[in-house]
Amino acid sequence: MDSSSPKTTVVVPTYNERDNLPTLVEQLAALEVPNLHLLVVDDNSPDGTGEVAEKLAIDSALPIRVLHRTAKDGLGRAYVAGMTRALEGGADIVIQMDADLSHPCEVIPAMIRTLTTTDAAVVLGSRYVPGGAVASDWPWHRKALSAWANFYVNAILRLGVKDATAGFKAWHARTLEAIDVGSIHSNGYSFQVEMNYRTTSRGMRIAEVPIRFEERTEGVSKMSLAVQLESALVPWKLRFGKKR
Repeated sequence: MDSSSPKTTVVVPTYNERDNLPTLVEQLAALEVPNLHLLVVDDNSPDGTGEVAEKLAIDSALPIRVLHRTAKDGLGRAYVAGMTRALEGGADIVIQMDADLSHPCEVIPAMIRTLTTTDAAVVLGSRYVPGGAVASDWPWHRKALSAWANFYVNAILRLGVKDATAGFKAWHARTLEAIDVGSIHSNGYSFQVEMNYRTTSRGMRIAEVPIRFEERTEGVSKMSLAVQLESALVPWKLRFGKKR
């Protein structure tokens, strides 16, 4: 491993992802990204995902650490815990991505390249820039809801990005420190939106690279009604609330 290269830590929250995690690890290990690490943040998965992650940490050539959390209190909280741990571990770049194989690992080198060769503070893997796409097996109502959510968020917050709710991102560590990631309390899609808003409101630039977003291959979606309601309210709270 080339320890002289920037340390890149991929933060992956998991809850009942034992079927997908080994494939994700295999895909990450195959990338030619020097000094790449994986941090799995498991929310006490009843299917044993945490134990699977620990075994992968022993068996895989990819350096893997596992953060076991006892509470399942949302994606945002898991990401905050993982990103905070990644920063404490000396990460220079932090990648956030889902464990369900919906985010294409092969785009990570392009995201890192864009992050390190431009003035971007964060790079989004975007479904809605030229070259991007959503899964062909997405039903029309999911496509419509996703498109509406992006229009809604941008209309309120003027983020100036095509995929405001994207969950596949490459961050400079200094950006996460500048936006005080540890103080973010939003969850679900609104967590992604608040992260973007804190970035743009500080005058930092968000870049986007195209991805093809795939439907999860194993397991079930975890998007609850409460998360959807929060996602609708948070942009207004950010627009008219106290600036952080």
